[in-house]
Amino acid sequence: MRAACRTLALAFLAALAFASAASAAEVHVMISGGLTAAYKALVPEFERKTGHKVVTAYGPSMGTTTNAIPVRLERGEPADVLIMVGYALGDLIKQGKVVADSRVDLVKSPIGIAVQSGTPKPDISSADTVKQALLAAKTIAYSDSASGVYVSTEMFAKLGIADQMKGKARMIPATPVGEIVAHGEAEIGFQQISELKPVAGIDIVGPLPEPLQKITVFSAGIAKVSKEPDAGKALISFLASPDARHALVKSGLDPIPSGATH
Repeated sequence: MRAACRTLALAFLAALAFASAASAAEVHVMISGGLTAAYKALVPEFERKTGHKVVTAYGPSMGTTTNAIPVRLERGEPADVLIMVGYALGDLIKQGKVVADSRVDLVKSPIGIAVQSGTPKPDISSADTVKQALLAAKTIAYSDSASGVYVSTEMFAKLGIADQMKGKARMIPATPVGEIVAHGEAEIGFQQISELKPVAGIDIVGPLPEPLQKITVFSAGIAKVSKEPDAGKALISFLASPDARHALVKSGLDPIPSGATH
């Protein structure tokens, strides 16, 4: 009798294990730099809570580099969840590559200024002092994503120094701008603060002053080619939940309340 009970118990446990394995999914995520630090801290917790396994590909929200998210999609790489600059995700929705009603705006992210550790920090308290710092710098770097597009196409013009920047400001494709600054290849670097924070060898001077600041929204959505849309939705819900807030704030991001529109 005991042997029969033991056999039944083992069979029951095996059935539970099988059911758990059957319900666990492999979620393929493509994510841009803005949320990376917080995302890396949060994914293990999501995997523990759900049993799902997350497989991640990193790359810019836009551009033509081989690891850019739109390029990855065109190449046919597997994707369930896309986490990227909101307007770039909106473009993919228009192109029919992302499920429209799956979009969730997760966080707002300000642009920051960084210099190499140990070097003097410029005064960036006003638009005018930022202008003077840029004119005085010999080399300037900005990203090939949302912050860099704004800096190069709008901010320089707003400050009236677009011509002066042509010879010394350059776009950095794929590589974090902070790394370029840390290596001394640029005196001043612009990127989302959340992307600057994880980089060693730099000092973050601070965010751009209000008259020059451009807040970027980072959003998530389900790819049309997703094979695990339910598990993907669970991941997005987790990233938008109160459980994720601390990690997001710690990485320099401002969580967007659920249901808010931007």
